[in-house]
Amino acid sequence: MTSPHIADRLAALSHPARLAILDHLARHETCACGDVVECLPLAQSTVSQHLKVLLEAGLIIQERNRPRSTYRLNRESLRGVSRELNSIVERCCADGCCASE
Repeated sequence: MTSPHIADRLAALSHPARLAILDHLARHETCACGDVVECLPLAQSTVSQHLKVLLEAGLIIQERNRPRSTYRLNRESLRGVSRELNSIVERCCADGCCASE
């Protein structure tokens, strides 16, 4: 994963509502926007905007099934974010400087 990709994905993950949406999607195979709205204290338009950000960052996948679209996690993309962050932490702490933290 290149630095711009990880930065875009981390930026998308930086909002509490988007993290809540990802958590909801992690507990369900697929969800429509309305399913997420029912579980979170957010307006439909707000959820739609957050889904768009997550989609553009490549963290979720949209499946267009008429009459509505459903969303699911892009698990490979999320694993890539995890690997990249782990790699950064390992490089940072390679000399044992983080052991006491």
